[in-house]
Amino acid sequence: MPVPAPPSTGALVVRAELPRPVDVALTLQPLQRGPYDPCHRRDGHAVWRTSRLASGPVTYRLVQDGPRGARCQAWGPGAGELADRLPSLLGAEDDPAGFRPEHPRLAEAHRRLPALRIPRTGRVLEALIPAILEQRVHAVAAFASWRRLVTWFGDDPPGPAPEGMRVPPAAETWRRIPSWEFHRANVDPGRARTVVRCAQLDDRLERLVDLDPAEAQRKLQSIPGVGIWTAAEVAQRAFGDADALSVGDYHLAKIVGWSLLGAPLDDAGMVEYLKPLRPHRYRAVRLIMATGGAGRVPRRGPRTPITDHRRR
Repeated sequence: MPVPAPPSTGALVVRAELPRPVDVALTLQPLQRGPYDPCHRRDGHAVWRTSRLASGPVTYRLVQDGPRGARCQAWGPGAGELADRLPSLLGAEDDPAGFRPEHPRLAEAHRRLPALRIPRTGRVLEALIPAILEQRVHAVAAFASWRRLVTWFGDDPPGPAPEGMRVPPAAETWRRIPSWEFHRANVDPGRARTVVRCAQLDDRLERLVDLDPAEAQRKLQSIPGVGIWTAAEVAQRAFGDADALSVGDYHLAKIVGWSLLGAPLDDAGMVEYLKPLRPHRYRAVRLIMATGGAGRVPRRGPRTPITDHRRR
């Protein structure tokens, strides 16, 4: 549980002490959707984030405070709930025991980054909608769509948030966004329909955090438009699932293959190769990515084109 810290004008201030080392910025990095995400900012040593919790919107600022600690300032109606969630958000429930990779590169990455934790936000829709926007399109385009939609339809953040930050739209707002606004944000009709459909199921989706992560992923995949990749992306962030493998990712299998074998893999090959690492396959992927795995894939052709659906 958070430990009370000295008060700060206008903010709820708490300090969390974790049972294991935590690198705050590295642990929270997967929650950022592109370099201009209006819900996530780096400001020197501080990480600023916004969220919409059951109790209301919140802005919070996190800084490292010792090898196992973090100091948090939070503003808004959701500040108290955020304080309660803070240890989970920083990976307090993430247990790397049993993760003993044999591959020298993975073992070295694990040795170098002992404070990398798997965060658990407990917020399903906030992880699900940006994952839907990232389906089958270039990441640059998906990040831009997320930024536009949150900027246009999100709310002003409580407290002294950095300029340009926004609170993600509420479920009822996502449900009401007209089709032409999705089009203006470069989101095709299929993904737009899936976003609206998931927003209509908001209450049911948020209860998935109480289930076993594997069962929660199966229930997510029962929603038309939500497949194995999207469910895994949600599980990694909302459920803190250290084993959720993003099968179907355009680049991931190749990155894993070149990083660990010096040759590309397909999805089936990646799943088979990482099988001995269960239940830590996503942890392995995080370590690969955090130590430059994407840079090990040779470039042998043109970059993936960015599709502009607004021209259609």
